[in-house]
Amino acid sequence: MSHSPALADQLEDLLPQTQCTKCGYPACRPYAEALASGDALHNQCPPGGMEGVARLAAVLGKPVIPLNPANGIERPRPVAVIDESLCIGCTLCIQACPVDAIVGAAKQMHTVVPELCTGCDLCVAPCPVDCIAMVDVTLGRTGWDAWSQAEADAARERHQFRTLRLRREKEENDARLAAKAAAKLKAVENEPILTPEEKAAQERKKAIIQAAMERARLQKEKMAMASASRPTGLDDVSAGVRKQIADINHKLEAQAKDEQ
Repeated sequence: MSHSPALADQLEDLLPQTQCTKCGYPACRPYAEALASGDALHNQCPPGGMEGVARLAAVLGKPVIPLNPANGIERPRPVAVIDESLCIGCTLCIQACPVDAIVGAAKQMHTVVPELCTGCDLCVAPCPVDCIAMVDVTLGRTGWDAWSQAEADAARERHQFRTLRLRREKEENDARLAAKAAAKLKAVENEPILTPEEKAAQERKKAIIQAAMERARLQKEKMAMASASRPTGLDDVSAGVRKQIADINHKLEAQAKDEQ
């Protein structure tokens, strides 16, 4: 069943943008799309609480129903706190954070920027030394009483920017691997042939490398086809995120000119 993009946009605007996955979807946007298509109920977002259920129900023209306990309970908003004396710098929490609220580097102490944390809990489980605690910061206020629209908008921008950054990094890494495979294939082809056995070994190497390159090509085509079904370029992100990307591109262009 197809969904209306306009309806999905309206519903996404009503979600708290914690990106916590408690609704059963990987982020707020997929949940909004599932709501719009009728594949999800409007009571699956614990961070939004009962007010969030009422907001979604009003747009969908459905009755207000209790939160589904399978998705969690309405609670005060927590913030992640890292015990820096125990942190081993594994970066697993940084990789798990959907809004880039954790600062650190490999084998270095990490810390959470509390103003950026959405309280999603996603950094807790991956930590191998249990050094992350979730601390309530809203003094009993829950749902939308513990979270503002401005905070939700900012969290959505950070999530969008992170998604684009990870996509760009994967594309750059794939390009590096493809170049490395091509160079390795060329080196194999240029190896001197001394015996039939060595020639056979060379052919096996070439076949393995070519098969790997073909798999990478097919994967790239598959991702391109998937992307074709979504809005292209930056049309699907906010103006704030587009500005951040433009600023980064300007800096990269300036650095390239300085190096010339």
